[in-house]
Amino acid sequence: MYDLIGDIHGHATELKALLTKMDYREIDGVWQHPERKVIFLGDFVDRGPEQVETVTIAQNMVEKGHALAVMGNHEFNAVAWATEDPQSPGEHLRPHIDKNLKQHRAFLEQVGEGSELHHSMIKWFKTLPVYLDLPEFRVVHACWHPEHLAAIAKYTDKENRLLPTAWEAASRKGSEAYEAIETLLKGLEIPLPGDHHFFDKDKNKRTNIRTEWWREGELTYRDLAMVPEEVINKIPHEPVASDVLPGYDGEKPVFVGHYWMKGEPAPLNERIACLDYSVAGGPGGKLCAYRFDGAQRLKAKCFTWVQEQ
Repeated sequence: MYDLIGDIHGHATELKALLTKMDYREIDGVWQHPERKVIFLGDFVDRGPEQVETVTIAQNMVEKGHALAVMGNHEFNAVAWATEDPQSPGEHLRPHIDKNLKQHRAFLEQVGEGSELHHSMIKWFKTLPVYLDLPEFRVVHACWHPEHLAAIAKYTDKENRLLPTAWEAASRKGSEAYEAIETLLKGLEIPLPGDHHFFDKDKNKRTNIRTEWWREGELTYRDLAMVPEEVINKIPHEPVASDVLPGYDGEKPVFVGHYWMKGEPAPLNERIACLDYSVAGGPGGKLCAYRFDGAQRLKAKCFTWVQEQ
């Protein structure tokens, strides 16, 4: 059986507390359980104070057979930051601009940019699959989207890992690989109708909204929009076309992270659960796990968590 753990963002203290709560023990430097395995949903790095220890714990567990993991958008970004752009000598696949540096600085400082440790972590991030489709359930960092999953298959190996030659395409805005990775690892965005727009917290004009892609039924742009409360009234209450959302076949449960949920952890519906409960978001944030028991209908009682310490 599996225990699925959401976004950690360098909070190793909380990770060890959560593993201990679930009866995992550290033996010979590797956290393990006699009967269960962990599945990490990505976003090990950026923001938190213990990023090196977080990656070390997860990597040791994966390499010793006590865990599986998928790539989060922060691991993807870390690789792209560290990879030179073959089309532009001296530049990188993720531009070294202030906005990107601000998000990634804590990791670079803790790991030592360009160090042997930095290179070894980037090498491991490249081995993380984009998604898992296991007999019991599915795992992806942000959005299970059949069309984009089919597209990314051209750029991945049989274990769903990006091919060495795919990183450039996946980082090149407008490419098929880029659009697929954006949706699978960062969530489904849709354009607002007409000239509707809003301004984000950094005063950038936004004409797209990130969506609650798991919602069902007749929905409006405002129903779906994942935006700050202060701008929700800028989002029109116009109906969204039925083919905008990927839908979910419900064949088996799917687990995601990424969305900075708040409050008491619970499934989004009987087949979909988000395990990111904002451990890096300050007081009240939780590092959350789902203790899968084989049941195909997800239940609130299978969630467990620790508070940010």
